[in-house]
Amino acid sequence: MGLFGLEDKIIFEDKKNDVLSVGELIIDMVATDYSDDFSCGTYERLFGGAPANIAMNVRRLGARSMIASAVGKDGMGHFLISKVEDAGLDPSLIERVDNSTSMVLVSRSRNTPVPIFYRDADYHLSFGEKLEKAVRDSKIVHFSCWPLSRMPARKTIERVITAAKENGCLVCFDPNYHDMLWEKGEDGVSYVKSIIREVDVIKPSEVDAERLFGQNTSENQVKKFLDLGAKLVIMTLGGEGAIVSNGKETIRFNTLASEIADTTGAGDAFWSGFYTAAIKGYRIKDSLELGFAVSAFKLKHVGALVNLPELEAIGEMYGLIGTDHLEKLDFYRSNDK
Repeated sequence: MGLFGLEDKIIFEDKKNDVLSVGELIIDMVATDYSDDFSCGTYERLFGGAPANIAMNVRRLGARSMIASAVGKDGMGHFLISKVEDAGLDPSLIERVDNSTSMVLVSRSRNTPVPIFYRDADYHLSFGEKLEKAVRDSKIVHFSCWPLSRMPARKTIERVITAAKENGCLVCFDPNYHDMLWEKGEDGVSYVKSIIREVDVIKPSEVDAERLFGQNTSENQVKKFLDLGAKLVIMTLGGEGAIVSNGKETIRFNTLASEIADTTGAGDAFWSGFYTAAIKGYRIKDSLELGFAVSAFKLKHVGALVNLPELEAIGEMYGLIGTDHLEKLDFYRSNDK
């Protein structure tokens, strides 16, 4: 896809599915009390994995979604698949492999949650006919650093990217790099940088950018992602909002969050709102605003997944959708720029 004008909308081909999330489906063991140092002695078992969170959120917001992942042939894997089915999602792209279901121990935090990773099944996702067809049938394909960090899932994602580009999908990447996800001695930073040129939309946080490039100003960090070939960069700045650039236009967004109960899943909520808005025909700038609104709504609740209303209801809560706004959106929907 070409330049993403921020006042334009993304034109999608008519396909059976809207968003395909490919990556980890895991157990989140989340501290029941705030304790960044893991001093909490009690943890709650929760459904986890950013791609799965996004797929579930997208469905709740009013679009279609699928999740492709791998879990173990164990009780935890059964628990995760049951949750996918309960959410009304098709579990046919979730492989059952002869490895233990992956798990993450997560501190509860009002800042960035601290994770400890216990991985096995998640990176054994393979590329077969079902997944290839799902890519062809989807408008947006989403993945993160999780599956890229280990073989054989890395090769699976590389094949997903190739198939997505051949079939006109929007390719989106969450560069949530963490050295603990990678094999010791492997240069994960260089590999992640090499993938950026293959994607359309990338959403790093300040922490992601610092892990990949070192410390710098947010403007310079955004430029580095653009220089590596990303077409639209959305860099979140925590309480300072976000900075977005397509290489020719750069705009800042103020945070819409007024209450923070738990930051877990806030980035997934943004992706979900942005994708759903883009699918529904909103301009990129409006889609970004609605993504930040969904993230702000999630921040008021504990847990990565919350009971989201449809996208338009959240937009109304944050004053982004009203009569005048909808009239303007109707104009853009019926008049391709």
